Amino acid sequence: HPAVKHVFCNVFVFSPYPQTRSLLSVFEEDVGMLTDYTNQLLQSMQRVFGAQSEMGLATEQLSKQLLEYEKKLNALHSELANQMADSMVFPLIQFREKDLTGNSYYLMLTVFPLFCAEHEAAMVKYSRLPKKKENEKLKADLVKEVAYTRRKQHQASLQYYCALNALQYRKRVAMLEPMLGYTQAQISFFKKGFELVSKKMDCFLASVSNMTQSIQAQLDSEAEAMRVSHRELLSVEDTVYMPDKDTEPVNRTLIQKAGYLNIRNKTGLVTTAWDRLYFFTQGGNLMCQPRGAVAGGMVLDLDNSSVMAVDCEDRRYCFQITSPSGKTSMILQAESKKEYEEWICTVNNISRQIYLTDNPEAVAIRLNQTAIQAVTPITSFEKRQDGSPNPDSVKSSLEDFAPEPEDLIAPGTPIQFDIMLPASEFQDQNRTGGRRTNPFGETEDDCSTDTDDSLLQQVFAVRFLGSMAVRCGDNQEVIYEAMRQVLAARAIHNIFRTTEAHLMVTSSSLRLIDPQTQVTRLSFQLGEVCQFAAHQENGRLMGFVVESRDWSNGDEEGEPSFSAFVFESNTEGEKICYTINLAKEITEAKKDPEALAQLMKNMPLTNDGKFLLLEPETGDTTEGAGQEDLESEA
Repeated sequence: HPAVKHVFCNVFVFSPYPQTRSLLSVFEEDVGMLTDYTNQLLQSMQRVFGAQSEMGLATEQLSKQLLEYEKKLNALHSELANQMADSMVFPLIQFREKDLTGNSYYLMLTVFPLFCAEHEAAMVKYSRLPKKKENEKLKADLVKEVAYTRRKQHQASLQYYCALNALQYRKRVAMLEPMLGYTQAQISFFKKGFELVSKKMDCFLASVSNMTQSIQAQLDSEAEAMRVSHRELLSVEDTVYMPDKDTEPVNRTLIQKAGYLNIRNKTGLVTTAWDRLYFFTQGGNLMCQPRGAVAGGMVLDLDNSSVMAVDCEDRRYCFQITSPSGKTSMILQAESKKEYEEWICTVNNISRQIYLTDNPEAVAIRLNQTAIQAVTPITSFEKRQDGSPNPDSVKSSLEDFAPEPEDLIAPGTPIQFDIMLPASEFQDQNRTGGRRTNPFGETEDDCSTDTDDSLLQQVFAVRFLGSMAVRCGDNQEVIYEAMRQVLAARAIHNIFRTTEAHLMVTSSSLRLIDPQTQVTRLSFQLGEVCQFAAHQENGRLMGFVVESRDWSNGDEEGEPSFSAFVFESNTEGEKICYTINLAKEITEAKKDPEALAQLMKNMPLTNDGKFLLLEPETGDTTEGAGQEDLESEA
């Protein structure tokens, strides 16, 4: 028989994990092999018993011819046959009828799959509970049904495991007893017939018998300990079986996660289906193990991937994982709010490749603490309050793990997720034709005239993701780090809705315009834009850094300060960056008429003399200009 491990009943299981199912299949196969082997061994021993009985009858007939051997030989063989029947055949028959065919294993073999099927059906009903129009009575009934089926499945699984373990304990001795009885019967036979058996053999058999009794006593104590553990597991509260009744807090520092999730699959052009499968993370990959499979397979590489909460088909606790290229994405549903938040945090931690560090648990804990301090949402451009974390102290705590990001952005820097336009500014813009002053220090005299903007005007449909103060404006890495922190903040705080806007690039400025009211929410001179770049992997993300002056310290020139803005575009971010770069070239060329003429000669122009770059992108968004809070796919 193959060597198998025990089923540990102290593992509390609602739905048997694939590893448990695989282990059960090993035990079930072992029971089948044991049954076949026992039947064949019984047949062999019955043949030996029959042969010995025939030997007795033949000897009896022979003794009639040999009168001096009649009584002696006949008695010896008859006694040998009786000893074989008592010590060899009877123990094996008792093991087969009591432990194999009479064992509760055969009963649980048919009952356990039925209870599993009932629990799966109850979970399917519970997963289909609507989120928007909740029916409390229906929800309560389904929760009770799930708890009832889980308790039945749990009790059946524990009885099933106990039966299998008891059979494993018993079989170790059951196969040894018949052979030991056969040996003892033969020795007794030869002892009575001839003095051929030495005293050493008697000592050996006695030692084997004592050892067998000792092993049996030890196995009995282990079986009793298993039954005690069984009773303790059955004494838990009913709330343990109820879904979404977690009492433990959410662990946001996990770098490994496993459990059952519902995955949405397309079954047609407009139809979808949800399947409940077992998912786990391993080595930076999301793995899935289908039912009946011995091992899992890779579903998605989580390195540099993005995760976000989504609304899907009126189901609760749904989230979406998207590959870095944006070509592959999947929507999953967790069983409870705790599982939902832990899965999002785990995927987010893995996407940062924390698992590759020497101490990933410590890195995850420290980065999570810093992220919570750094991503507190605010609704306007504000300076850090006196109670905000000290950048120097946070820097010293994370110096060993991420020194470069701290040189770009101070830890604990607040992030703005929306652009607030005061009512007074809104009225001023309506009176002045949509123009406003720059909140970062621009004056009316600094603004370019409409004549300056006549050479280039390009509008891009974008979604504002966030902005934050940064430490420098001479490195594109600061834009990539700002993108990472903004996306991480949205994932941690479950902020996945954005506001549609139009980014107008002219030959003198950048403007962020409300598509519904045509009000300029933000405006920057091109000279203030010191860096701009598109995301290296997600081409729809782009951002730029703006330089302004801070006169709060009394300095006449003012200290330079920098702010990074992150957007998601309907087109490629590289096109927006190309347009901004062209606008800067036009600004420089204006200083030299010959250079401007040469630039206009090399670039295609429209009929009215403007630079021809791209087709307008706002046509698809005009109808939905008033629809705010659109979902971001970043």
